[in-house]
Amino acid sequence: MQNKNRFGCLTGTGILATLITVFAIVGVAFASGSDMFSAGDLNAQGDRPYGGVTAHAQIAECKACHTAPWESATMADRCANCHTDIASQMRDVAQLHGELYHRAPTLGCRHCHPDHRGATAPLTAMNDAEFPHDSLGFSLAGHKRNAQNQPFTCKDCHTSDITTFTPDTCQNCHTQINLPFTKAHILGFGTSCLACHDGVDRYGDDFNHNNFTFQLIGKHMDVICSNCHLNARTIADLQSLPQDCFSCHKKDDAHKGQFGTNCSACHTPNGWGDATFDHNLSAFKLLGKHANVECKQCHVNNVFKGTPTDCFSCHQKDDEHNGQFGTDCAACHTPDDWDNATFDHNRSNFPLTGGHTNLDCTRCHTNGQFKSTPTACASCHADPAFHAGAFSTDCASCHNTSNWNQASFNLSHPEPFVEEGGSGVTHGGATCLQCHPSSVREASCTACHDSNNPGDGGGGSD
Repeated sequence: MQNKNRFGCLTGTGILATLITVFAIVGVAFASGSDMFSAGDLNAQGDRPYGGVTAHAQIAECKACHTAPWESATMADRCANCHTDIASQMRDVAQLHGELYHRAPTLGCRHCHPDHRGATAPLTAMNDAEFPHDSLGFSLAGHKRNAQNQPFTCKDCHTSDITTFTPDTCQNCHTQINLPFTKAHILGFGTSCLACHDGVDRYGDDFNHNNFTFQLIGKHMDVICSNCHLNARTIADLQSLPQDCFSCHKKDDAHKGQFGTNCSACHTPNGWGDATFDHNLSAFKLLGKHANVECKQCHVNNVFKGTPTDCFSCHQKDDEHNGQFGTDCAACHTPDDWDNATFDHNRSNFPLTGGHTNLDCTRCHTNGQFKSTPTACASCHADPAFHAGAFSTDCASCHNTSNWNQASFNLSHPEPFVEEGGSGVTHGGATCLQCHPSSVREASCTACHDSNNPGDGGGGSD
């Protein structure tokens, strides 16, 4: 009779055999410490503790990293429990891990950090991950192709490990592209390429110095970078270079500091020797005839600093007055014309007023003599004969410079008394010439009085 039970495993014998097999597998797994389920040895390298261990190989239980299918937590959550610093970065999109998580939130940590590949296998393997290299401070914008004109791969720069970068990596590549330039560049700026270069090539072949405050024009265009940026090893070194001329050209100063440190006041980058000096920027402006004087006439033996600025120091030999007027030439002369002099007599101790203002200088200063010319009136105006010596030489006591003949008598008058502003017997209103027609010592009463009657009022006889 044919047996119609097709599932022999459901027989008592089959079920018993299955249970024995399951128990055997569980027993072996328990005895081997779950090694039979492991994909390989965990990484045994580490430098600082995370979650109580310094390396993954020290993790005793699988569930410390792996979650069961029915759990809501993911393996990335397990990573975050230990790597709390990375978990903090993932919450900040400005951080490397934060940007990675922002780009691909479902990839998880294992996509870039696989394990179970051996005790010494690296824990970082980018594989096909889209890595935001800019977040590390170095852009790949200028590194599309290598020296062989092939697209860059990670191992072109990170030869042994994605987390390491040796300083000579840049040199090895760039010496293949341009050996002379690379050697000269290293000699001038050192081997720490990343201290200045960030991959954007701000200081590469297309660097334009004229976009900065200090533009390279004239002779500066032919100067190599390291001549000015001497011993510059960082961006800060490059940017801290002084931009004034004197800082670089102090050793070239043929004037030895006589003109100060503002070289650009005379020189331009077009040529060190092609200099122009604007004397009007100095304390002594070149006006009038001074504008046509050669420099060496004042600056003897090329001595500039300390050159006197007063007229007399240069023009002492031209002083026709032989020092009579002192050394202040500018009191009379101007740089426009040495001979076209004007003297302000009012600045002297004898101001010119009244009739004196129209006198020719030689009337008082005979034979070209100016110094010690007397200032007393009597020195020029001799005592007239009609004074008969009755008055002193103090002419100004009666006379003024406006009109010599309109004199006022301010001295005491002998009898008969003349009362100023009076009338009658006091002779008020009488002028000197009415009584003294020829001399003050010759008084003529009869010129007005023809009798001795004092009451006739000078009207003559009754």
